[in-house]
Amino acid sequence: MPKPTADSAALGLGVDRTSPVPLYYQLARQLETAIEQGLLAPGSLLGNELELAARLGLSRPTVRQAIQSLVDKGLMVRRRGVGTQVVHSRIKRPLELSSLYDDLEAAGRRPATRVLRNTVEPATADIAAALGVAEGSDVHLVERLRYAYDEPMALLCNHLPPQLLDLGTERLESTGLYRMMRSAGITLHSARQTVGARAATVEEGELLDEAAGAPLLTMERTTFDDGGRAVEYGSHVYRAARYAFEFQLLVRP
Repeated sequence: MPKPTADSAALGLGVDRTSPVPLYYQLARQLETAIEQGLLAPGSLLGNELELAARLGLSRPTVRQAIQSLVDKGLMVRRRGVGTQVVHSRIKRPLELSSLYDDLEAAGRRPATRVLRNTVEPATADIAAALGVAEGSDVHLVERLRYAYDEPMALLCNHLPPQLLDLGTERLESTGLYRMMRSAGITLHSARQTVGARAATVEEGELLDEAAGAPLLTMERTTFDDGGRAVEYGSHVYRAARYAFEFQLLVRP
C-alpha cells in the first residue's frame, strides 16, 4: 500500500522574510512541529521538494537544507526510489515523577514492553544504599526494553525491595511499573534523580537498534513513597536521537 503524501498547504507552512531567523530554519521548525503534533504521521511522505519550494517561494537548496536538518535529527529519512519519509518524532518527557509508560501512552505513542530479566539478586553496595537495605540482601531486579510504535526507545533496569508487590512478567509487559505500584496501594511521593549521557555499549546498541558508541541519555532515580520508604531504584538509558528530557526553570526570588 502506498504511503500517504503530506499536503503542505494543509500544514499551513510559510516563512517570514522580515525575520532574522534563517528561512531554512523557519521551515525546519514548522515541519518538526507538524511531526510532534501528529500532523505529519510516521510513514508519510513529505512530497516533492521542487513543488514545496515553488509554493513557499524558496529556493530548492533552502528546502533541502531544512529537510536535511530533520534527517540529521532522525525525524525523517531519505529512501531511494521512495522519497523523504517521516520516521518518528523525538519523545519529550518532562522531568517529573511519572513513568515512561504513562508518558508514552498519554502522547498516543503505543507503548510496549519486553521483559529481559525478572529475578532476585544480592544488592550491591550502591543499590543497597539507594534502597536502604543491607548490602548482599535480596532485591528484585526487573530489566525491560520499552518500545514506542514498535521501535525500541529505552532500556530500563529497576531494583525494588523484596516482597514489595507482585512483579509477574506478563503484567510487566502489559502495563507500567508505577501503575502496578499504585494498584498495590503504594503512594509515590518524591524522587531523587540524576540525568546524564554516555556512549552505548555493544549490547545496548543491539537492543536499542543503535551502533555501539552512539549517544545515550541516562537517568538514575530513587523513588520514595509517602512514608519516606525507598520503593525503587531505576537506572535507565534512552536513545538520544529519539528522546529528550524537558526542564522548566524558574527564577529564584
